[in-house]
Amino acid sequence: MTREAPAPRCVDIGFSRPYPLAPAAEVALEDYARVVAGASAAEAVVSEADPGGLRGVHLCDPATRPDAAVRDDIEAFARELSLPASDRLGWS
Repeated sequence: MTREAPAPRCVDIGFSRPYPLAPAAEVALEDYARVVAGASAAEAVVSEADPGGLRGVHLCDPATRPDAAVRDDIEAFARELSLPASDRLGWS
């Protein structure tokens, strides 16, 4: 299951704007989205208009269809990861 060959239960979560993320932050976002949504896999979606930014996350077979709160939570995580390190809340 990938964006190129999605399963029937795959879901795309779009962001309100693209977020520029370093490769390690992109992996962290994918892992976070997968766990929060109870998905079998997650893949960051690159913005076509802004190749340096991510416009969302593709979720493969989430446990349930992500509601607004889950979508907002995933975007908030992407937003925070895109901030300079000195401006982040920090994660333990």
